[in-house]
Amino acid sequence: MILINVKFPVKPEHADDWPQLAREFTQATLAEPKNLWFEWSRSVQDPNTYVLIEAFEDDGAEAHVNSEHFAKMQREFPQYLSATPAIVNGQIEATGWDRMAEISVD
Repeated sequence: MILINVKFPVKPEHADDWPQLAREFTQATLAEPKNLWFEWSRSVQDPNTYVLIEAFEDDGAEAHVNSEHFAKMQREFPQYLSATPAIVNGQIEATGWDRMAEISVD
């Protein structure tokens, strides 16, 4: 799978509205056939930063970055951001989420 983590530094005046601002892009990406997950979280260290964790089947990321909703995001998101997003991505040997071995809840 291709695992992608992106930090979006949102301008303070848009931080509370970010889930709604990103909603259309999020829903369109979740509807892609090779998307495995696409989840936003708000940083507890910096409430103006949102972290996106996304995953695609090995051959699914190319269709994602070539989609119309991705192009629209590229045009629209910069006005809401205070800096260029930071990204970490790569291909890993996994097919989904596993249980954490270091903690067990009965």
